[in-house]
Amino acid sequence: MRKLLICLIVLLTACGTARPDSLVDTDEVVVAIRSDVPLISFTGQNGAYDGFNIDVAKDLLSRLGKQIHWREIKAGDQLTVLTDGRADLVFAHMSVTPERKKVIDFAGPYHVDFQDIAVRPADRGVIRDVRDLKGRKICWVRGTNIAQRIIDERRVEAIAVAAPDYNVCLEMIKDGRIDAISTNSQILAGLLTKPGVDLHLVGAAFNEQRTSIGVRKGDVDGCEELNRAITQMYQDGTAHMLLDKWFGKSGIDLSVVSVPQFEGCS
Repeated sequence: MRKLLICLIVLLTACGTARPDSLVDTDEVVVAIRSDVPLISFTGQNGAYDGFNIDVAKDLLSRLGKQIHWREIKAGDQLTVLTDGRADLVFAHMSVTPERKKVIDFAGPYHVDFQDIAVRPADRGVIRDVRDLKGRKICWVRGTNIAQRIIDERRVEAIAVAAPDYNVCLEMIKDGRIDAISTNSQILAGLLTKPGVDLHLVGAAFNEQRTSIGVRKGDVDGCEELNRAITQMYQDGTAHMLLDKWFGKSGIDLSVVSVPQFEGCS
């Protein structure tokens, strides 16, 4: 009887202290990405995924000894793909917000950038910073928080016009349905490389964007392993090399590239 009680206590204690499933426990990691953002993550001519996020994901997960299974998503799926268990990580150029941290965790950031604005060449004299967006229509890609950061954080009374992706934003600014596209400067740099796009980058540089990796809620071990890999990526020069590879000719300032301050894993 005493031995039986001891066994039961051990089992109950083990159940009480067991940690959640973690990406560290698997050889293959499901990584959710987008395929519609030039320079960031897109489908190349050979049909394979390419871009800054793709290279970062490959580098970090190779340091952890993991194989990657890519899962393509839209902007609006970047939270649900983690909460419903369809992916282990999200590399979708996603910034950290208090609302998102309620349902998922974040590793990183793996890059810190700023928000900028793209306008038609004819509007470059009238839209020169975020305050000039008052009363103007801006593109809001569903699932992103960029438009809300302008309206709520900056208190600029812009008019958010919904779109499913940035390709639709480009169509809308071309035909006059919107006046500006605002997002992470790296994403804008990629959009400006698309054939037929004639837009002017304002260079406003506002609202810090902490580009991070979406992680399942509670995967502290996986988050910490990723943060160690990010630190190594910066220390050995790989981060600077990848930034220069994809954005060296974009006009983005890459003169100072240092390890970002991490969010912390909780």
